[in-house]
Amino acid sequence: MGKNILSEDRFFSPDPTSRGIARELYGEIKNLPIISPHGHTDPAWFSNNYPFSDPASLLIIPDHYVFRMLYSKGVALEKLGIPRLNGEAVEEDPRKIWQIFADHFYLFAASPTGAWFNHVFQEVFGIQESFDADTSMAFYDVIDAALKTSDFLPRNIVDRFQIEVLATTDGVNDSLEHHQRVKASDWNGRVIPTFRPDSVTDIATPDWIANIQDLGEITGKEITSYPALIEALEERRQFFKQHGATSTDHGVEIPLTLELSRNECESIFSRALVGESRADDASRFTAHMLMEMARMSIDDGLVMQIHPGSFRNHNNQLLVNYGTDKGADIPVQTEYTRNLHALLNKYGNNPKLNLLIFTLDESNYARELAPLAGHYPALKLGPAWWFNDSIEGMTRFRQMTTETASIYNTVGFNDDTRALLSIPARHDLSRRVDSNFLAGLVATHRIGMSTAREMGRALAHDLAKTAYKL
Repeated sequence: MGKNILSEDRFFSPDPTSRGIARELYGEIKNLPIISPHGHTDPAWFSNNYPFSDPASLLIIPDHYVFRMLYSKGVALEKLGIPRLNGEAVEEDPRKIWQIFADHFYLFAASPTGAWFNHVFQEVFGIQESFDADTSMAFYDVIDAALKTSDFLPRNIVDRFQIEVLATTDGVNDSLEHHQRVKASDWNGRVIPTFRPDSVTDIATPDWIANIQDLGEITGKEITSYPALIEALEERRQFFKQHGATSTDHGVEIPLTLELSRNECESIFSRALVGESRADDASRFTAHMLMEMARMSIDDGLVMQIHPGSFRNHNNQLLVNYGTDKGADIPVQTEYTRNLHALLNKYGNNPKLNLLIFTLDESNYARELAPLAGHYPALKLGPAWWFNDSIEGMTRFRQMTTETASIYNTVGFNDDTRALLSIPARHDLSRRVDSNFLAGLVATHRIGMSTAREMGRALAHDLAKTAYKL
């Protein structure tokens, strides 16, 4: 196998002055504990603490960053072991899945996914060879052997990489059983839930009526009216807080906010219960519920995250055959200044609200989001998210928001991942990119080295810990 030793200066500027500064800044933050305040890892991993069965199950099957790219080149998802909703057979041999991945690894050259995998191969498993179709089985054997040791049990992975806190994302009706088991165990790791109520606040959600019925059963309420829904949501938020949650999460296509009258809310809710919703009922109700969620956050202190701008499950064929979250969520053009006006005018000046806004539409960074975050006390910007959490994407985010909003009106970095071992890899990439950005500011004499050190630590650790109340 050919050597593939990663450069210690990867992602730093080729300019020797900037590179030297970046190297020094990165050296001071690279080993800081990881704050992972928003992600989608499975809490059962940490409650059960069972070993991962094989490299494919650990690194490929749960990660839509990987299989969406392979699907784009004609690889059927069943060949990658992705379960079908109808229960039909899919590939179960992890070596075959791994080989398909290796055959197509060239697709990830110069991508963040490629960077994460190279980091995992070398820094986590100690493999310093090139990964390709010919070497795939040698890699597989090394990783498979490692997974059979106690070092790679889920809890030990969290400890090994100093993940100080890890937040999962959990539906409003989740029992939080696995979080309870983690908390009751003798492990000191901190895994906390995040409250996501979309399945009952968006009346266009498939199975919405069933979700409302489930919410009623869980709370012991008959939810046949809008006030009953609000009461149930407030109760569930308290339940999540009792189990460690510090934030909520709201995935909306458009960040529209409106304050509707109680009568209009009741009318929309009643029509939805009998399947007679009007064309604009869903968008208006969701817009109003964002206002309600902001009000509740002021009351109970939960940080409010809004993830707008994604046309979710764009590929209907994949949705029907495989379900949601299969790499087919596509960005859409998104407007914030007018859409957030109602919410920010009512609550944006309130110091008790902590509102974090994300976007997939980079054109908004400088035009709308940075000016909004640079003004409203309640608002902070989430980091470059998903399609933009790349080497160039994170740099563009810093370039387009820092001058107007300052880094201190952003929330550092979160990894938003389903793949456990990508967490240390992605945080390392973020710390390198931010070090390189700050080095450019030092090299052009816009900030001093001591200021850059303070900003580097804030971006790597402190901003996320403070913003998410961790």
